[in-house]
Amino acid sequence: MNGDWLIRGRDGRLAVYLMSDDAVLCRAERFPGGPWEAPRRIGGDQQVHPVLGLGQGADEYAHLATWWTTRKGVTGLVHSTHFRPLLAALDWAPLGHPDRKGGRTGTPAVAVDAEGRAHVFVRKGGGGVGLIVQKEKGGWEPWRDLEGQGVEEPPVAVAAATGRVEAYAAVPGGILHWSRPAQDAEPELTGSLDAPVRAGTLRALATSAEHTTVFYTDESGDLWAWRSGAKAVRLLAAAGPGPVAAVRTELDGHDCTLLAQRSASGRVAFTAYPTERESAGAWWTESGPQLPADAVVALAKDHQDRVVAAALSPSTGDLLLTRRKDEPGLALTAWQPV
Repeated sequence: MNGDWLIRGRDGRLAVYLMSDDAVLCRAERFPGGPWEAPRRIGGDQQVHPVLGLGQGADEYAHLATWWTTRKGVTGLVHSTHFRPLLAALDWAPLGHPDRKGGRTGTPAVAVDAEGRAHVFVRKGGGGVGLIVQKEKGGWEPWRDLEGQGVEEPPVAVAAATGRVEAYAAVPGGILHWSRPAQDAEPELTGSLDAPVRAGTLRALATSAEHTTVFYTDESGDLWAWRSGAKAVRLLAAAGPGPVAAVRTELDGHDCTLLAQRSASGRVAFTAYPTERESAGAWWTESGPQLPADAVVALAKDHQDRVVAAALSPSTGDLLLTRRKDEPGLALTAWQPV
C-alpha cells in the first residue's frame, strides 16, 4: 500500500484500507470511537491487482487507485472515490495506461488538490513517471509524461496545505521532486537531491503552508528529512526497514511532527520533534507487542483530534490500534486488536 491507509472520514469514523488477493477491502468504525465493522469489498466486483495507492483531500473523501486486467487481457489503472467509510465506494473507473498499453508498471501514488481533484502518479515502463489528473467537473485529463528517468518505484505524492500537489521519487543516487507552480500550470521537475537513498523508504508530509517534507532512509540506515530548495537534515538512525508513518499534531502546546516505524525488534517505535525544526533532535521510544515481519504502521487523528496509531499485517489481516491518552507528552493506551 502506498499512502495513508488509516484515515478519518468526513463523518469522524476511522477506516483502514487493505488488500486481499483480488480486491480492496475497507474496515471502519460503526461510529466515531466505537467498535469496528468486518472488512467490506469496495469498488465493485471487478478483480484488481494486489497494489494500492491512497490519497485524501480536504473534503476528507478517500481516493484509491490500483490496476486491473480486463477479461480481454488489457491491463490499466483504475480509480474509485470513497465518500464515507460506511457508504459504498464508486465502482472502479478505468484510467488507461501511462504507456498507452502494456503490463503493470508500478504502484500508484495519489494526492488530492484544493479542488478535490485526484492526481495519480505511477512509474512508467521506461523508468519515468506518468501523471493523470481528474477534471473538476468529471472525467480525466490526458496522461502526462513527466521528466525523470531511472525511477525506483513507488513514487510518493502529497498535497501541501494550500492544496498544491507535489510528488517525490527515488532514483539511483538521489530524489526527484515535482510540483505545480500554479494550480492550472503543468507539473514541473522543480528540485532534486543527491543522496544515497534506499528505495522504498520515501514518505511525504505537508509540514507548513509553504512546504512539504519528504523523509527517507539512506544506505547506511540513517533517517533524513528534506524540503526542496534546502539541505537534507539527518534526524536519527532509522528504527527499521521501510518508510516511516508521519502526522502533524500538537504536543503540549507545540506543533510537532510525529513519526512511527516498525523497529528491528518488531515493535512500533515513535519519535517526535518540533515541525520543520529537525535540528532540535529526536529519539525513538518503542511501544506495543512484537509484530509480524510484514506489518505496516500508520498514523492519523480521530474525531477528537487524538493521535491514533495502527499496525496491520497484510498476510494475516490482523489490525492493532492505540490512541494518545489525555495526558502530557505522548502517552498511549494499550494496543488493542480490532
